Amino acid sequence: MKLAIASDHAGLTLKTEVVSYLKQKKVDVLDLGVNESISVDYPDFAEKVASHVSEKKVDAGILICGTGVGMCITANKFKGVRAAVVSDVFSAKMSREHNDANVLCFGTRVVNEAKAKEIVDAWLGAKFEGGRHQGRVGKISELEKKNFR
Repeated sequence: MKLAIASDHAGLTLKTEVVSYLKQKKVDVLDLGVNESISVDYPDFAEKVASHVSEKKVDAGILICGTGVGMCITANKFKGVRAAVVSDVFSAKMSREHNDANVLCFGTRVVNEAKAKEIVDAWLGAKFEGGRHQGRVGKISELEKKNFR
């Protein structure tokens, strides 16, 4: 699996730890920034990851900001992106199994490093179940077709 990851200035420290953790696990990681703690606008970095996911340049993405909410809202503006903001292992797992989430978002002000690693492990370890969930995800795709021009 190839993952794109980015953060804003608030998420830089946690992003750095997550990138290191993923590389230790032999995950192919494309780090799209930020690389310094200068204040930036989170939509600029959410766009980088979401466009890579939307264009299928990577299999999935991870976005980190203060809460994960702004990154998630931005990422979901891109066709084919199903971003989920999570702060616990159960939600991370369900976002993949039931919603086929392809972008994981969380906040450095919400989860610590240990919890972030647990969330990432749960998310990467979960697989979309399909079945009854496929129809629901299909409805999301249909809405996307109607609303993205």
